[in-house]
Amino acid sequence: MDPLFFHMQYIPQADLNEFLSEDPVRKAAFVQHIGTAFQEIGFLALKGHLLDAALQEKLYQEIRNFFELPSEIKSTYEIKDGGGQRGYTGFGKEHAAGRTVGDLKEFWHFGQDLNLKPDLKNKYPDNLIVQELENFNHIGNLVFLKLEETAKLVLQALALFLKLDEHYFDKYIDGGNSILRAIHYPPITQAPKDAERAAAHGDINLITLLMGAQGGGLQVLNRQNQWINAVAQPDELMINIGDMLSRLTNNLLPSTIHKVVNPPPEQWGSSRYSLPFFMHPIPQMPLNCLPQTVSAAHPKQYEDILAGDFLHQRLVDLGLLKK
Repeated sequence: MDPLFFHMQYIPQADLNEFLSEDPVRKAAFVQHIGTAFQEIGFLALKGHLLDAALQEKLYQEIRNFFELPSEIKSTYEIKDGGGQRGYTGFGKEHAAGRTVGDLKEFWHFGQDLNLKPDLKNKYPDNLIVQELENFNHIGNLVFLKLEETAKLVLQALALFLKLDEHYFDKYIDGGNSILRAIHYPPITQAPKDAERAAAHGDINLITLLMGAQGGGLQVLNRQNQWINAVAQPDELMINIGDMLSRLTNNLLPSTIHKVVNPPPEQWGSSRYSLPFFMHPIPQMPLNCLPQTVSAAHPKQYEDILAGDFLHQRLVDLGLLKK
């Protein structure tokens, strides 16, 4: 078998402790390894992240409790014309760009804790407080901070891979418009016609850190246009490149198309939960292609745009905002 064919059939793995080590050789090897992984397939399974198993399990329990609440209670946390950026978004309301059929999911969004960062109060909407669940927001905020710090470290490694200063991204992601999304894919009660749990799409943001990729369903489109299964170990986060980083790097680090397929009929009666953290920069970050990624062989592929304007465009494409 062609070694390259085999290589493209699995998701590369890495350990963040290599980057955090005092050994420059190990750190440099980590930088090269994850950069190559993101170039070749766009996804990476990461051990050694900052989110411990106990906190993960507490969040899973909280989101299970929330999604088990009656629909009439959940709907009170839906913000009209809010673009789904905070609080609850009901079943089937989001669809992939270019599609009109809604995905088979409902979800909740945590953003920055504005009580912790009061300087952001006039920049982003407040998180909604779930009155029925005493610890829901507290646990969500803790997880948000752990994933934000992990994402910051991954971006520091990618900055080095791109021959930038290690802390290039820091000023753009400190107080960024990041989102922790808790997704519930409910049991399927009848054969879906054209709908999937999450249709094929690329993420909007810089990078995504995903909890909950241990169960089947997540698939990645590799560079040979083959769908492969992406399954993480319980102690791993699945990480992928988003469209903002693709634009910034002129597709040197391409965003990878992925989807969540419907389970086989014998598993229709089970719920699935997924917890992606979408690392967004501040809205003022320019996504202009980095000069070192543009050449005669690789001409500039994207127009200049700010992150906030790009996000607005994409939320319209997803049916979450009107033009």
